[in-house]
Amino acid sequence: MTMSRFIRPLLVLLLAINFLSSAHAEAEFITLASTTSTQASGFFDYFLPLAQAKTGVEVRVIAVGTGQALKIGEKGDCDALLIHDRPGEMKFVNAGFGVDRRELMYNDFVFVGPKADPAGIKDNHDAAAVLHAIGAIKANFVSRADDSGTHRAEMRLWDAAHVDARAASGSWYKELGAGMGATLNTAAALDAYTLADRATWLTFKNRGDLELLAEGDPRLFNQYSAILVNPRRHPHVKFEAAKKFVDFLTSAEGQQLIGAYKVADTVLFVPNYDRSKP
Repeated sequence: MTMSRFIRPLLVLLLAINFLSSAHAEAEFITLASTTSTQASGFFDYFLPLAQAKTGVEVRVIAVGTGQALKIGEKGDCDALLIHDRPGEMKFVNAGFGVDRRELMYNDFVFVGPKADPAGIKDNHDAAAVLHAIGAIKANFVSRADDSGTHRAEMRLWDAAHVDARAASGSWYKELGAGMGATLNTAAALDAYTLADRATWLTFKNRGDLELLAEGDPRLFNQYSAILVNPRRHPHVKFEAAKKFVDFLTSAEGQQLIGAYKVADTVLFVPNYDRSKP
């Protein structure tokens, strides 16, 4: 009886400690709305375990197009965003949905298409001229058409080329409404052109007859930024944990780890956070 009197309170205490430990662990995860390119490239599989080991923060990723990620942030259904569309990002921040936007890494967009290259775009470094040539002969072009950062960049380039591609939707211009991987698969199946981010292209295996044909226009620069969801707009967000993760992304160590991620000896995301900025 005497032993039972001591064991029972001890069990209750152990259960309470276990409950509190579980609650603490649960509080240390954040939800990150990010792009399909960072997910499909394998970057998160590489980076997030390293970040968690340093920060103690588990990051759970919702991989969608940038436009959808911004909508998720507006609703307060994530704690931070890692996306790539500066106009959309600034609108998000200026409307009070996000704070502490930090530019942290970049790569670029590239044009891929069939080796036969019927539009003759190979080695053309003028992105608008590339799309004008494709539109001029009505060559098959597959668009993500998903309001992603890549799709938004593509539409700006069609405007620069003075081609109304959407008017041709359903004919030579194929609007897919899907991520980069699915878009590249469709382009390979149709021997079509498309615009891809370099990271996804480098890690894409099912290339078929596709090859990288055109690159190098400064307008193909692809900046990625991290934004925290504004806790004043959504008080329930895990702001401090999310800030801890973003602080690591932009730390000297985090930037070094970003730059160390390579495929075929190519850095997929070049770190460029400017620590001199406030």
